[in-house]
Amino acid sequence: MSRTAKILHWFPRILCIIAILFISLFALDAFEPGLSLGQQLLAFLIHLIPSFILLAILLVAWKWEKVGGIIFVIIGLIASPLVFQHNYRMNESVWMSLGVIGLITLPFVLVGILFILSYYQKKH
Repeated sequence: MSRTAKILHWFPRILCIIAILFISLFALDAFEPGLSLGQQLLAFLIHLIPSFILLAILLVAWKWEKVGGIIFVIIGLIASPLVFQHNYRMNESVWMSLGVIGLITLPFVLVGILFILSYYQKKH
């Protein structure tokens, strides 16, 4: 396997793990004073559901790069307008909302594209 092929193989996997860990950080807001430990842990697990879903898709992409890549691209593209709308309602700033999209959804679109490229590079 050439150096380019190795990079193209590992880069989307590593980037996806980093992006999932970043998304998982948002689950920490489940820990609020005034709630019991059980309530906080339940809220934490509920907040981690998107991370678990993304992890499951990563496992699919790890084995079937083209399928997983397509799923990541679709999820990123569908989530982008939803994330934009939500953030725009909160801060009324187009640029800040676009920045949030750049941090939250676009890494998954990039990961999907890289998985697809890796699939086709291995095929040839």
